[in-house]
Amino acid sequence: MRLQGKKIAVLVAEGVEDLEYYVPMMRLQEEGAQVLTAALELKPIHGKNGLEITPDTEISSLEDPDDLFALLVPGGWAPDKLRRHSSVKRLVRAMDSQAKTIGIICHGGLVAISAGIMNGRRATGSLGIKDDILNAGGTWVDEAAFREGNLVWGRVVADIPDFCRELMQALTEKVEAPLED
Repeated sequence: MRLQGKKIAVLVAEGVEDLEYYVPMMRLQEEGAQVLTAALELKPIHGKNGLEITPDTEISSLEDPDDLFALLVPGGWAPDKLRRHSSVKRLVRAMDSQAKTIGIICHGGLVAISAGIMNGRRATGSLGIKDDILNAGGTWVDEAAFREGNLVWGRVVADIPDFCRELMQALTEKVEAPLED
């Protein structure tokens, strides 16, 4: 269990893509991570395909990136709702400024765009956000999954296995890296 005790938040809202939430979340749990499902409010939400998700915490309570090892932003319709909230954008910017791993898949890139962390970076996601990535100063890459610095990108639901492999590799490298003085 390579991520034992590492706290990782998954940002959700109504309409999150169920598989992009559940599969990586379970993969993180399998490695021992303490996964926190974070939403705008502490009330059950429903994924795009109807599955109910009960949040563990409110996103506004996660504004200190020192409390988190990493962040995950699944797609679906949720990112368009999440990116409208200053607490979400502040958290993403803070995690990025500390070079903490942020996993982003499908429409999750909308959150990174609104947080203002795209300029000069390669990114992927649903083809539906390609123009948004380009307009935010990013470079569109049509690959299943890859890393760009501390950001781990995944394209769409069909690419979840590649995304999970890349995300686990990025996270375990951070755990196994020697401490810098």
